[in-house]
Amino acid sequence: MVGNRDEPPKRKVDHRMILASQSPRRRQLLEELGYELTVLPADIDESPLKGETPVKLVERLARQKAEASLAVAAGDGLNDPDRLLVAADTIVWDDAGHVLGKPADAEDAKRMLGELSGRVHHVSSGCCLIAIGAGGTAARAESFVETTDVEFWPLDEAQIDAYVACGEPMDKAGAYGIQGRGRVLVRGIRGDYFSVVGLPVSRLARLIESLRA
Repeated sequence: MVGNRDEPPKRKVDHRMILASQSPRRRQLLEELGYELTVLPADIDESPLKGETPVKLVERLARQKAEASLAVAAGDGLNDPDRLLVAADTIVWDDAGHVLGKPADAEDAKRMLGELSGRVHHVSSGCCLIAIGAGGTAARAESFVETTDVEFWPLDEAQIDAYVACGEPMDKAGAYGIQGRGRVLVRGIRGDYFSVVGLPVSRLARLIESLRA
């Protein structure tokens, strides 16, 4: 059967993407969506501003990482039109607004896990998406924050010591990785699991569709 000749031709979708992050988890999630990635991490000052809330902080960091990566892309000749650029940042914080970063050492990791034990905390992932336009500049830029509440089981000293001894907490915000052995610490979540992993892919996919509309 011959199709309707009056139908407009389908737009070819460009699946090339710049990822402003070295996170293997973010890379895997985007590659599973079919994107061909060029990794261009951005080096920025991640210090919070005075009076800045965790949600405002993580969105600002995502935007600044995206802008810095776009500048690197220009220098490398990679910011050609129709390519997308994605940056993300994830933070863990408590009800008092205190941000729990990556632990300085094993004792710091134990302290963090003790604070999270038996309680609900928050994980916010900020995401910035840039559609590169003519001249390699940002034709459009949008950002958002996805926050998920995570509840830990009550943890005793032996459980905390065993988890820290495995080494997994040392490069993770809040001293745990929900996608790894840290999953056994989690009693439940309310929100997007993948935002806790580091990239809210469902919401990002919808933002990509809106930018390409």
